[in-house]
Amino acid sequence: MSLFAYPFMVQALEAGTIVAVMAAVTGWFVVLRRQTFAGHALSVMSFPGASAAALAGLPLPLGYFTACVVAAAAISAGSRTQDRRNFAQESAVIGTVQVVGFALGFLFLSLYGGVLEDLESLLFGSFLGITATQVVVLLGIAVATLAFFAVAGRPLLFASIDDLVARAEGVPVRLLEVAFLLVLGLAVAATAQITGVLLVFALLVAPAAAAQRFTTRIGPGIALSVVIALAVTWSGLALSYYTDYSVGFFVTSFAFAIYLVARVSSALAPRLAPAPA
Repeated sequence: MSLFAYPFMVQALEAGTIVAVMAAVTGWFVVLRRQTFAGHALSVMSFPGASAAALAGLPLPLGYFTACVVAAAAISAGSRTQDRRNFAQESAVIGTVQVVGFALGFLFLSLYGGVLEDLESLLFGSFLGITATQVVVLLGIAVATLAFFAVAGRPLLFASIDDLVARAEGVPVRLLEVAFLLVLGLAVAATAQITGVLLVFALLVAPAAAAQRFTTRIGPGIALSVVIALAVTWSGLALSYYTDYSVGFFVTSFAFAIYLVARVSSALAPRLAPAPA
């Protein structure tokens, strides 16, 4: 039966397309800025966010969107030493936020006293429960995210490569860092609705990491990241529709396979290049 025979599948494809584009563009900057650990920590925050929302009787997506944004602000606040980004301190802050998030999640779940609604979908992703309203919300978040990169992409790139020189040139480095982490928090929360919180890396990191292995050029790299993310998302949704396996499994497997090909290709390229005459 056609993928487009049921409204829920059409909505899943729409949501998957939106999330894939947003995650691919955001992920390209995540990999460039070496903040994949931050992306992982923010995905984990979906658990305390969802359990807090269940405890308060609120929609689960509202909980993990809020938790991701709050965690992003906390990571940003504790990641700098004087006038520059401190990678060691950032890792420590991220680890602390992640542990506190887990602890709060278990606390809220214990206080809730029941089974967390849609826990399996939250962890591993599902396309069955995506509604037209969620598609509209995801589209709004994606538009805002892409607008941020359209406006701030160039100075963010400058700050990502050398924040001291960028600061000397008048680039608002600190403001860009805070804004980027907040945008990352929104992108992670949105992506988790498709892949699940445990598999966010499949769309947020793997396509971008593979694209940066294939090319170091900025424009083609971002475009290739989007193409890879769309390919693995559409393939994962299609195979999940025709089989009994979750969409997260297929998306993650395909994304990992493409990244593996990129790593092998980049490693073999110098050896296969013709020797200079």
